[in-house]
This record gives sequence, C-alpha cells and structure tokens, in this order.
Amino acid sequence: MDRTDMLARLMAEAREDGCDLMTLRAIVEEASEQGAVRALDRLGLADAKAGGDLGELRELLQAWRDAKASAWKAALHWLVRGAMALLLIGIAVRLGVGEVLR
Repeated sequence: MDRTDMLARLMAEAREDGCDLMTLRAIVEEASEQGAVRALDRLGLADAKAGGDLGELRELLQAWRDAKASAWKAALHWLVRGAMALLLIGIAVRLGVGEVLR
C-alpha cells in the first residue's frame, strides 16, 4: 500500500466513522509526508545521493561565505593602509621633510 492509498483510506474512514483525534493526526501526518516527498521529487532531491549533494552544496556555500568575508577584510585592510600612507605623506609635506632632503 503506497502513501496515496493510505491517505485515501484514512479519509474514507474519517468520512464514514466520524473523525477522532487519532484519525485526524494520521491524516495530517500522511498528507504532510506525501507533500514532502512530492516537494523533494520536484526539486530533484528524491534519490539516494541527495544527502551527499546537499552536504556538498553546504560546504560550497560555506566556502563562498568565507571567501567573501576574507575579500572584504583584505579590501578594508588595504584601504586603511592607503589612508595611513596618505596621512604620513601629508604630515611629511606639512613638516617640510622634502626641503630637508634636498
């Protein structure tokens, strides 16, 4: 008996005998399980290799996040270095270091 048959049987039971709490819970559980399987199938994640694929995608996403964070840190580091160099050049010009070196 597949999930569709199980859900149909539970629905028929609820219609005929009235619906008690256990039947309602079983209907909800079967329907949600069937919906989850359908969603995974539509996404192409219903095969046995899907778990490994998702693991690899998570690793790839984490590597991308790490690289992006590293690039921002490097850019900020170089920006601060450039600002400090300009500040030192400005101080040197202001103190007249160029005239002393001549």
